[in-house]
Amino acid sequence: MTPDSSRFWPKDQYRIGISPPSFDKQFVRDWLEAEKWNKQPPAPALPDDVLKKTAEKYRDALKRITGISV
Repeated sequence: MTPDSSRFWPKDQYRIGISPPSFDKQFVRDWLEAEKWNKQPPAPALPDDVLKKTAEKYRDALKRITGISV
């Protein structure tokens, strides 16, 4: 059960009919779609801000699920 194999959302932000913020790599998928990548190798290099935001999402998920901060 990881943020990518399961869907985790912050309970306090869940609303019926609205997609809540998630802790998975959807953020990266959305960026790739906005870049109009044709899904053929090689994938475009991810900019530092996308890498940083993705790492923040995983750290936040770890803290919320386990209480561990890194």
